Amino acid sequence: MAKKTALNSIHRKYGGKMVEFAGWELPVQYSSALKEHLAVREAAGVFDVSHMGQLEVQGPDALRFVQTVTCNDVGMLSDFQAQYSAILTPEGTIIDDIVVYRFNSEHFFICVNAATREKDVSWIESRAFGNIQIRDVSDEYVQLAIQGPKAESILQKILQTDLSAMKFYWFGTSDIGGTEAVVSRTGYTGEDGFEVYLHPDKAEYLWEELFKAGEGEGLMPAGLAARNTLRLEMKFALYGSDITEDTTPLEAGLGWIVKFGTGFIGEDRLREIKSEGISRKLVGFEMVDAGIAREGYPVISEGEKSGLVTSGGYSPSLNKSIGLAYVPIDNAFPGNSLAIEIRGRRREAKIVQTPFYKKKKF
Repeated sequence: MAKKTALNSIHRKYGGKMVEFAGWELPVQYSSALKEHLAVREAAGVFDVSHMGQLEVQGPDALRFVQTVTCNDVGMLSDFQAQYSAILTPEGTIIDDIVVYRFNSEHFFICVNAATREKDVSWIESRAFGNIQIRDVSDEYVQLAIQGPKAESILQKILQTDLSAMKFYWFGTSDIGGTEAVVSRTGYTGEDGFEVYLHPDKAEYLWEELFKAGEGEGLMPAGLAARNTLRLEMKFALYGSDITEDTTPLEAGLGWIVKFGTGFIGEDRLREIKSEGISRKLVGFEMVDAGIAREGYPVISEGEKSGLVTSGGYSPSLNKSIGLAYVPIDNAFPGNSLAIEIRGRRREAKIVQTPFYKKKKF
């Protein structure tokens, strides 16, 4: 039976169409995935992302340990700064992509994907050393994301914390309904926005307060479908589709989160791969011929089948069909033609610069 978040009854109250995702019952959409997508781009949307997992690492050796099990450089973080990163195998492939939050050098908070939560916990615990405590605190939090150009002004109405002073990928704590919450300027949409972690008992309170604050501002509840199209337009990787334990950060265009010299697990193998050169690369493409490219459709590059579409669909912001796929490195340049096999017929596509959607500055 699928797990339910603390907001399950709220989703039904707001008309959410519920589906199973990563073992959880979550809303795929409310009124319209298209309207929800555009609301986030033009105003704001609220997502329940409480299915995500959270881990805490605490103790005198926490900094040294987190540096070892994540591939970005946590040593560069200041207190209350966050960082996009990944957990890698010794072969340099991706166990999970994560966000690391540093409270201080002895206290780190890590947000992981729902489908990989148990795997991540097991992996991290198996690598433990020194004086640290690792806790899976996922059941102690709900996570809401409010995203869009009006996110700050709406959320500010219910917080005393000055959100205008919070930079992108920084965070703080704030009182919400008498309970301390973690509020970060992060998200998965390409728009300005915040993610709030707080006790499940306060989930419905926060949701309702957000919609009171957003009345007349165009705020909408948003489901999994809009979350997926928003992140696809930005070429934000989805674990299990665009990145897996069969892919490396270098192939996936995530080399910028790999900081050599920090001693992370998988570093030696990634050095070798970088020296040898990668053989394929994750690229973005748009359809030239009619048709919607879907995950799993065959991709033909230079007349040869090169793999499958890893993510694909209709882009509401651009009014065209877009997708992601791995292609041979020699063919992975903007303007190059591809073919996507849709229902047995080859349809022309072309590789384009990403992100597909050029986000507004914030």
